[in-house]
Amino acid sequence: MPNMRLDKVKMPEQAPDIRNKNFEEVARGYTEDMAIEEATRCLHCKQRFCVAGCPVNVPIPEFIEEVAKGDFEKAYEVITSENALPAICGRVCPQENQCEGKCVRGKKGESVAIGRLERFVADYVMSHTDTTIEKAGSNGIKVAVVGAGPAGLTCAGELAKMGYEVTLFEALHEVGGVLVYGIPEFRLPKELVAKEVQKIVDLGVRIEKNVIIGKSITIDELIEEGYSAIFVGSGAGLPNFMHIEGENLNGVYSANEFLTRSNLMKAYDFPNHPTPIFVGSKVAVVGGGNVAMDAARTAKRLGADEVYIIYRRGEEELPARREEIHHAKEEGIIFKLLCNPVKIHGKEGRVSHIECVNMELGEPDASGRRRPVVQEGSEHLLDMDTVIIAIGQSPNPLIRSTTPGLDVQKWGGIIVNEETMETSKENVYAGGDVVTGAATVILAMGAGKKAAHAIHEKFKK
Repeated sequence: MPNMRLDKVKMPEQAPDIRNKNFEEVARGYTEDMAIEEATRCLHCKQRFCVAGCPVNVPIPEFIEEVAKGDFEKAYEVITSENALPAICGRVCPQENQCEGKCVRGKKGESVAIGRLERFVADYVMSHTDTTIEKAGSNGIKVAVVGAGPAGLTCAGELAKMGYEVTLFEALHEVGGVLVYGIPEFRLPKELVAKEVQKIVDLGVRIEKNVIIGKSITIDELIEEGYSAIFVGSGAGLPNFMHIEGENLNGVYSANEFLTRSNLMKAYDFPNHPTPIFVGSKVAVVGGGNVAMDAARTAKRLGADEVYIIYRRGEEELPARREEIHHAKEEGIIFKLLCNPVKIHGKEGRVSHIECVNMELGEPDASGRRRPVVQEGSEHLLDMDTVIIAIGQSPNPLIRSTTPGLDVQKWGGIIVNEETMETSKENVYAGGDVVTGAATVILAMGAGKKAAHAIHEKFKK
């Protein structure tokens, strides 16, 4: 009989007043006993709604069944038959909107903690076993993968398993894309990302770092070099701004720059690493998504006394994961909702204040959410040392501007056949944020996996 307790087994965490001063991982992970207890809550439904909710189709009931038996290595085999990055997905996937959101147990009580179990299994195997990965025999077909983020890593790994000679080109000096430059250490330890990447390398994928496609070499030149297919998974690294007065003042960052300095360049460990970052005493983060939460929680850890999330809609409309909002509140982040910046003021070239107006929600707009409307006469100033703009990112225009025949959206996203991820340019595929705009790690992985199998269908001998 399944365990019918209504709530999930609680995840051990660092205390808020301790963790908001360090960059160690917040969630500590399940013990073996905790994992087994949580796994027994699964009903093993005939209709596998949880699997339907997973962008990479992990056989969720099967892996949970193995966890319940205590066979964690078998559970890992089941997960990795479909998901190459389980330790990452178990931490950063929005399970509440995907697998767990479809879980029948969620109708009366809480869903099964699928993400926590996936994380446990991946961590257990990493720490208890030396998994040997066998390379597939080469089929002699060269494929280039552009971008070593979640989409590119997944596509490269899937193709390597099928015998393709894969070269992965990364613009930065570290591999992982948003996993290393965007997501803070306290949510996703970089040592863990490196271990997941090594598994891709062990499959036979060759990685070329510091290669900017469109600058160092173009897509057409890759084709001339004998690559039969190319997958573009270069992400969305171009930050969006509000285009208000004062955005060019010192002390105004895009969330992209702020998080890259902290995460990739290790600004949080200055002077042991040579990239400092100024935060000051009071910090405003404009936006309400996961990136905004990451930037706010990072600023707090870097020493800011007061950190504000400024968002023009209400709490129900915040797009960030509920868990991230909850953690931010626990850590002392101040939420200033139904509020929108209209100007950033400065003194001697540096931020001194942010000017905001209060908002109220009107009729729904094209997105289906109620449109924020300015309350007349509500202008007010907030003292501020630093402002971080976290209102989204777009694809970098470099690839589209140097690749003739590549059709793109008005906003810059590459247009693809959603069934195969093929672009308008023959044998060029694309997926992840470069197609959708900034989205989730698991959706990017799903696109990379779909493209890999479409490439195989076209080129298999």
